[in-house]
Amino acid sequence: MKRKKVILLLVLVVLLLPFWMWLTWRLTPKRKLTVAIIDKTVLDRRGQEHISLDWVLNQQRFSKNRTSLYTPDRDYFGFFPGVGDRFRIKGLERFSSEQLQRLAVDADMVYFTDTYGIYKEEWYRKVPDNERSAVLYGGMSEQDIGLLKEMKAHHKLMIAEFNAIGSPTRDEIRHQFEHLFGLYWTGWTGRWFASLDTIENRELPHWLIDQYKRQHDGSWPFHRDGIAFVHLSGEVVILENGTDLTDPLPHIVAEQTGVHDLDLPVSIKYPFWFDVIDPDSVRQGAAHNEAAAGFVISVNGKGAALLRNSHIPDHFPAVLRHKGADYSFYYFSGDFCDNPLSYGTSYFKGIKWFKSFFYNDAEPGERKSFFWNFYRPMMTRILEDEYSRLSLADATGKGVR
Repeated sequence: MKRKKVILLLVLVVLLLPFWMWLTWRLTPKRKLTVAIIDKTVLDRRGQEHISLDWVLNQQRFSKNRTSLYTPDRDYFGFFPGVGDRFRIKGLERFSSEQLQRLAVDADMVYFTDTYGIYKEEWYRKVPDNERSAVLYGGMSEQDIGLLKEMKAHHKLMIAEFNAIGSPTRDEIRHQFEHLFGLYWTGWTGRWFASLDTIENRELPHWLIDQYKRQHDGSWPFHRDGIAFVHLSGEVVILENGTDLTDPLPHIVAEQTGVHDLDLPVSIKYPFWFDVIDPDSVRQGAAHNEAAAGFVISVNGKGAALLRNSHIPDHFPAVLRHKGADYSFYYFSGDFCDNPLSYGTSYFKGIKWFKSFFYNDAEPGERKSFFWNFYRPMMTRILEDEYSRLSLADATGKGVR
């Protein structure tokens, strides 16, 4: 009889716990934090390229105004898909200088989650993203840079990540961004692929294979997993597991400041797109940037020679930041905000304690563990710290919200 009571009690706890977690989240007071989100790569209404940020904003009850929480399919600037082939563009390109100045005053922070954009073949014919075509909308614009300049002048928080200044952003816009924040894009991007075998992996980009073959007399001798590096000029470097790599997956290793200040794990795999950034503050003449975490590519002697010949480092920043009285800035050298996750889990207080149920870390290519163990704690800490800073400024009369 006693055993049955214990079982019944456990069943009640299991059934009631989700409701209690939702109710606790629902009763948590909203906190106004105005975030200007820029996403130009939205193929459907899920808002995949900015959903991770919205998840954290919703989980922490940060609201766009005094009453309304953020909605992934509405609360951003960029490309808005409609029914069929219809779409709307509501980017900063329509803003005047006065409107950009007003936005810089009204917004507490800005986050460029993706400017890669939408391409004609991809949108109208819905072909897989393994072919290149003419851009329909994308790239960082003069108005985007204008907003960043205004935000910096107002000492605001600014965040950007891959692919903010990569293709199709024009060179002159990219150089303005580099000068504004004291960093330099080497022109290299990379990604781990679960298989480099063209027969086994049909998702390998055709343009990647074609460019490599053109540079190597039609050869593509790869069959295992590995990392592909692509330069803005079209040069391709392939590192294959076992042949060139001692560990096929790129890893992000946190510095002590990253662990302490941003709640980052000491090390985590990263199997998605990234870019190779040089934190060249001296050449750009800007304030000092600190690497809170860095990418590590585990190469053997052959792989090290391949990277050296193309001037690709095997260690480079993953999280760059500048924090000071003048402005706050973060650059994430990966597609950090794009993670496959259920937005519905953000409505439950304390859901982080059950994170292990949402991913299988044994799968090399899964990205959910990156969200739960890296992005979520990092962005939570950044947003909480910024909200506390703004609240303190309001309380002391040193800031206007």
